[in-house]
Amino acid sequence: MQAPFGQDSFFFPPELSGQGVSWAGSGLLLPRGFRAAAAEAGLRGKRLDCALLVSDEPAESAGVFTRNLVKAAPVLLCLRRVGKFPFRALVVNSGVANACTGSEGLEAAERVAARIASLLACEPEQVLVASTGVIGQPLPVEKIERVLPQLWDSLGRERGLDFARAIMTTDTRPKEAAVWVELSGGAVAIGGVAKGAGMIHPQLATMLAFLTTDARVPARDLQTFLGEAVEPTFNSITVDGDSSTNDTVLLLANGASGVALQTDEDRRRFRAGLLAVCTSLARQIVADGEGATKRVIIRIDGAADPHQAQQVGKCIAQSLLVKTAIAGGDANWGRIVSAAGASGVVFDPERICLSLDGVTVFRMGRPVEVPPETENRIFAGPTVLIELWLGQGSASWTVYTCDLTEEYVRINAHYRS
Repeated sequence: MQAPFGQDSFFFPPELSGQGVSWAGSGLLLPRGFRAAAAEAGLRGKRLDCALLVSDEPAESAGVFTRNLVKAAPVLLCLRRVGKFPFRALVVNSGVANACTGSEGLEAAERVAARIASLLACEPEQVLVASTGVIGQPLPVEKIERVLPQLWDSLGRERGLDFARAIMTTDTRPKEAAVWVELSGGAVAIGGVAKGAGMIHPQLATMLAFLTTDARVPARDLQTFLGEAVEPTFNSITVDGDSSTNDTVLLLANGASGVALQTDEDRRRFRAGLLAVCTSLARQIVADGEGATKRVIIRIDGAADPHQAQQVGKCIAQSLLVKTAIAGGDANWGRIVSAAGASGVVFDPERICLSLDGVTVFRMGRPVEVPPETENRIFAGPTVLIELWLGQGSASWTVYTCDLTEEYVRINAHYRS
């Protein structure tokens, strides 16, 4: 397992800080009033695979979940509880998705939640559950129950990184981010962790993300803010075009700072801070895509509206031909133009302009001659930039993806074994 991502500007964009928002050095537990723990339950051999997050005081909750019609038991449980009951705890396991497991799967999720509720002396509805791993396997409740007392006894303010490691599946490194936000009443923190390396696709995919804040935020505003932050971040990434049964993004606000959002500027700053954390986590997920060697930024400009820009960007990001060309360092601009044309968005091919890593390769319906030494530098670095101007309007969107290598096939050909 590798260390967390460093302070690379790709993961912690400087343009997302400033005006009251500043990057911090930790993640999930930067906000006050939250504690975490992780343990080996034996779901995936001898490694951390079960995690617990607790809020010392009841917290507001908001969530965004998979749009896959086949939803895992933990997702169904969270849909019934998020935003409806004060949050106290979250239990997460990796290795077993608890998806396609029928009524027994939901009963297993409820049983785990009830056991934690008894330790916390709270209602079972105040406990949420999330799972990730292999679909179709029964959740080994007994193994999880055996480590719950250990998790409870080891809760602490320094266990955020262990929590991030425990929720990993094929990830090679933990993912965390946090910011301080200066509001009119004082500073609040927003932190988060995420996992996801495969089955990552817009509208969420095999991805879990858990966000915390010590700001006082009403539940209705919390849900609105989360929805706004998810669309340009977690809903604008793709690794392999597959959507999962378990995708979950939770935002928890316990008010431990005592600072509320009192003004429009407070709300603007909080939303900016939340967007920064979600952007960082989404980019970390893409960079750690299964078998990935390059992270890819796709910027669509000149669209008639943001939705059309997003649609074109997603189509390029999902193209296997584009992704394999990037893996091979082949500046094959024709594959990108073709993918854009297949997006269903209407534009004039005679007006588009395409640049790769800052080099214009296609303009107004015709290729641009590029010196061989310049072309050889395209797609050569760890970060690839694709910029496409559609010439239809002023709307723009950014989508993130990664290359597709032989290692991706190897990982997914043998995942269950």
